[in-house]
Amino acid sequence: MIDVVNPATEQVIGSVSPGDVDAAVAAARAAQPAWAALPRAERAARLRALLNGLTAAAPGLAELISAEMGAPLPVARKVQVGLPLATVMSMAALLERPEEPERIGNSEIYREPVGVVAAITPWNYPLHQTVAKVAPALAAGNTVVHKPSEVAPLSADRLAELVRAAGIPDGVYNVVHGYGDPTGATLAGHPGVDLVSFTGSTAAGRKVAALAAPNLTRVALELGGKSANVILPDADLAAAVKVGVANCYLNSGQTCTAWTRMLVHESRHDEAVELAVAAAAKYTVGDPADPATRLGPLASAAQRDRVLGYIERGLRDGAVMAYGKAEVPSVGYYVAPVVFAGVDPDAAIAQEEIFGPVLSIIRYRDEDDAARIANATKYGLAGAVWSADRDHALAFARRMRTGQVDVNGGAFNPLAPFGGVGHSGYGRELGVHGYEEFTAVKAVQL
Repeated sequence: MIDVVNPATEQVIGSVSPGDVDAAVAAARAAQPAWAALPRAERAARLRALLNGLTAAAPGLAELISAEMGAPLPVARKVQVGLPLATVMSMAALLERPEEPERIGNSEIYREPVGVVAAITPWNYPLHQTVAKVAPALAAGNTVVHKPSEVAPLSADRLAELVRAAGIPDGVYNVVHGYGDPTGATLAGHPGVDLVSFTGSTAAGRKVAALAAPNLTRVALELGGKSANVILPDADLAAAVKVGVANCYLNSGQTCTAWTRMLVHESRHDEAVELAVAAAAKYTVGDPADPATRLGPLASAAQRDRVLGYIERGLRDGAVMAYGKAEVPSVGYYVAPVVFAGVDPDAAIAQEEIFGPVLSIIRYRDEDDAARIANATKYGLAGAVWSADRDHALAFARRMRTGQVDVNGGAFNPLAPFGGVGHSGYGRELGVHGYEEFTAVKAVQL
């Protein structure tokens, strides 16, 4: 059995048993033809039923996710559960629209299911990352074998109960618990899998791609990030810093799209630091169930120790800790929010994904320098730009080598394609593009 630990209390709150990958893949393969043969309207109806079940179960799911990975309850309700609801709704709506083949000359182009999908998901957004794969995969007529993270696996079991209650046949969604090795590795390299959709670290993503390669299995990878929040000289600095700090600290910094690098013109660096420190001081650290808490624990002891190691590395490399001495509970995997000032853009804390509440403020000379620094990282997942002139901000956003950019605090759109470039991976999730990721293209000549 694999114990699940509440990161706020360090107490075991449940356990899961490692699953049988071969049996799960066999079940998925047996169920796939009948599921794919269902009319789109019937698959849409099953997804609507799942949406209704998730909606009714949302309060309990938020509490469960908060307990297994530490997100404060408001974050668990709005993001950890709210986003999956939007994703399932969007996939049901997509299926409810008439399907018209694309015409190119004398050809009709169809999108068909790839077959059996292996979904391997992380612990930071356990339900959201699962549904972002499972909902479009099922909508397209595929079946799924899902390996959730062993750190936060309980919401996957609850999802499986809701899938069955929605009338989705056995074998369409299968959960196998276990560690990355051997369970995840066996699943990624299984010859019965047609596509592997993985979310996690860049290092693990390389291993997944290598394991899938001998079978020529398609792979979609959503990996790490080191996103830049570029504040141009004419921007509303107070607004840009406040939103930037909130983005960096969301989910205790355990977000792959977090704007962990704040790029500020050298003439406004010190002012930005003061604003960031004032904002960080409002992030109360504590029990995720306490309404006053804005920053819960990190998901595990290993993650806490990793983040503390990066903070020490930043100090050794000469960064100034402008904020970072807040008190934290003595029990639980807590890290106080940190603001580093005057960070060298080539330093480890500005180049490597920390996955904790650590903000690096970096000076730039001019816009060309800002673009160079923003793009001078192996990652390319997300980013932001702020300017009083929207067209100016849009022009700068086009210069950023990244999968998505928020302009002046533009809201996250669950219908837009999500994914990155470079070491942030390849493939897209969410919306129409996410649906198409789980399809194969067929051309029929007439």
